[in-house]
Amino acid sequence: MTQGLAFWLAFLFLFDPAFGTVVPITSGYSLAPTLAQPEGPTTVPWEASVASSWAEGGVVSQPFSNFTGSVNDHGICQCSVSMPDTTFPVVRVERLEFTAHILSQKFETELSKVKEYVQLISVYEKKLLNLTVRVEIMEKDSISYTELDFELIKIEVREMEKLIIQLKESFVGSTEIVDQLEVEIRNMTLLVAKLETLDKNNVLVIRRELLALKQKLKECEASKSEHAPLLPPPPAPGSCSHGGVMNISRPSVVQLNWRGFSYKYGAWGRAYSPEHPNETLYWVAPLETDGRVLKYYRLYNTLDNLLLYTQARESLISYGQGSGATVYNNNMYVNWYNTGNIARVNLTTNTVAVSQWLPYAVYNNRFSYANVDWQDIDFSVDERGLWVIYATEASTGNIVIGLLNDTSLEVLKTWVTKQYKPSVSSTFMVCGVLYATRTLNTRTEEIFYYYDTNTGKEGNLAIIMPKMQERVQSINYHPFDRKLYIYNDGYLLNYDLIFQQEPK
Repeated sequence: MTQGLAFWLAFLFLFDPAFGTVVPITSGYSLAPTLAQPEGPTTVPWEASVASSWAEGGVVSQPFSNFTGSVNDHGICQCSVSMPDTTFPVVRVERLEFTAHILSQKFETELSKVKEYVQLISVYEKKLLNLTVRVEIMEKDSISYTELDFELIKIEVREMEKLIIQLKESFVGSTEIVDQLEVEIRNMTLLVAKLETLDKNNVLVIRRELLALKQKLKECEASKSEHAPLLPPPPAPGSCSHGGVMNISRPSVVQLNWRGFSYKYGAWGRAYSPEHPNETLYWVAPLETDGRVLKYYRLYNTLDNLLLYTQARESLISYGQGSGATVYNNNMYVNWYNTGNIARVNLTTNTVAVSQWLPYAVYNNRFSYANVDWQDIDFSVDERGLWVIYATEASTGNIVIGLLNDTSLEVLKTWVTKQYKPSVSSTFMVCGVLYATRTLNTRTEEIFYYYDTNTGKEGNLAIIMPKMQERVQSINYHPFDRKLYIYNDGYLLNYDLIFQQEPK
């Protein structure tokens, strides 16, 4: 009885504060327990006598289903108990809940932004559609719109550009739609600018030029004396019933040549034919960027087509040299590349009809114009026909004027002047009179010299000719409209000539 009571009193219960697990330990007279761990077996030794009494006492109630025991070689009974980890990670769950709450708030914020962006994009799409319709109307009707229409559209486009920049900076995630809208707005800006500068019939440009001309007319009338003589009436188109060139208008800038600003050298003009003097065929022949080779030229049936870069006939020839070309009777006349030959190119077939040696003419920069290379041979057209201006070794570099047969390119007659060709910037012919220009500064040329093949007389002039760029590459005269067509560092200019009355 005493041993049985001792046995039951020997069940001591230890509480593990870390895991909250109650561990029963059986002991005898001396207790040397090994505390239970959260996982794995727990071993508790006690004396053999107690262990033997416990083993001989029969079945004992056990609170653990996986309880095992054994006696070692020293007579000590060992008990092993496997204890599961029953700890619940409260701290981790709370942290997870807090993180989930923050993510939920961020998601709600981004979702509201997306809804706002969707509304903005819808507004932009409606504005773009509205602008597209308005631009299409402008493209179809060249008369019904004014400069104010352009200004209103440009203001709207600028506002949209600001909004799209703000949207792009604050947008999170894929920006494909925003980028597409930005591209469409940029394209709309370019289209409006192009319509403003290249509108059909050049309505806005003409209005501005008219206002400028009216202002100049007022200034001229204010400065003119009350009894000042009026300008002489212009001679009839194609007529030489005048006393020669006495003045020149300010330049009218047509536009940049179609190949761009890099193509500074070349020639352009209005084709002339005595049989069809009012023909409106325009030609543009920019040289390559080396300023020497003439490869491509374009023909336009009207000035409007030239202004709008539309309905052009572009041709490749590849053998022209220098910017001295001209067009006469549906033929282009050029200096043959790297030779002293001159050639006639049929514009209808774009083939060389005739190639002829120009007697004793120097070439390849021997006596070219001042500041313009490769223009040793320069063609010109006037009321009398086709001319060629060049120099020879025998003339020691002075200008030689040759009248050509426009079909065979035979030189019919020549005149040798006293004017040194490399000191001249360019020349043109009017009614058999050669006029030469020179550079005064980057914005001014001067018609300073003339030679009359009708009388053999030559002399000096002082007619100021304003220009847009520094260098004049070529000058072509048209007998019907009495304009000079000047290629000025890639820009196409024209001038009106003012003539003296025919001497009585």
